[in-house]
Amino acid sequence: MAREDTYLEWRGHLAGLTDEELEARFWELAQQVVDPLVALARTHTSPSIERSVLMRMGIDSPTCMAVAGECEKRGLLAHGAGQVVLHCSTTWDCAVTEAARRLAAGEGWDLAAQKWGGAA
Repeated sequence: MAREDTYLEWRGHLAGLTDEELEARFWELAQQVVDPLVALARTHTSPSIERSVLMRMGIDSPTCMAVAGECEKRGLLAHGAGQVVLHCSTTWDCAVTEAARRLAAGEGWDLAAQKWGGAA
């Protein structure tokens, strides 16, 4: 059974494009595929996801648990625990591990509340 080759028919709308135009079209379509995933990620997170982000930043597990838990309790989880740690790290001019340790000890939540709202 011979297969009908429809490739030339299907690619007709792309035939006149240059390599640069094809590449631009590719990235445009790729962005359309990714946009809903990015939107979903911006609005849906969990303490376990935020702990995972913190661990990838080099922060130990007990500190991750404390910071993510406090972020959840203070209504800051949607902003990202990593963002909270990074903001404090930048403000304090220290390493992210040190900022996370200080947050886990209860220090600095006023900085996060000033930036994003939530409970201080």
